[in-house]
Amino acid sequence: MDEGIIHETLTLWAAGGWLMIPLAMLGAVIYFAIFELYLHMKKNSFYQMDSNELGHWIDVPSDAEGEVGEMIEFTQGGKNDLDSARARFEELRVAHLPLLQRRLYFCNILVGAAPLTGLLGTVIGMLGTFFGLSVSTGGNTIDLVAGGISEALITTQTGLVLAIPAYVMMTVVKKQIGELDSFFTRMEILTILKLEKQNLAS
Repeated sequence: MDEGIIHETLTLWAAGGWLMIPLAMLGAVIYFAIFELYLHMKKNSFYQMDSNELGHWIDVPSDAEGEVGEMIEFTQGGKNDLDSARARFEELRVAHLPLLQRRLYFCNILVGAAPLTGLLGTVIGMLGTFFGLSVSTGGNTIDLVAGGISEALITTQTGLVLAIPAYVMMTVVKKQIGELDSFFTRMEILTILKLEKQNLAS
């Protein structure tokens, strides 16, 4: 990396004051939590399978494979009445969705804290500016005022830089969780239709 970029980064970091340390720690936690949740959803992307294939697997459970096959076996096992099937699908939702939604809510709290922490830096920087105006004279006044304004602006900017991309990533993860919920709904509808046909035939 170019030495000039490193020097400029360190200069900005120092100008932001002590609050840059908790901002950096907060940013690390934010992106670790969001990336972990995103990668979990990508790894378990069974909810993105083709609807036609899903319908075939539900009609012919012996062809089903992987985690979806286990779900189909669970939801169609035991009694073949509609109430039992709905209860099993509710168990599936409870096993998957609440944990993901809690993790997303935790990420949302962290992301919301980033601009607020930056705003705290704004307050601290302005207090330093007013302090410089009130107690210093001559050339020291300009240095203290400039330092306070720099701290106020840099911390605010850092908080926003941390939060805005994180909000975008959270929107993607929230969409994935919604797709998972829709997948369970599709499975339930197709299973209920199958059971209704079997009940009519019998």
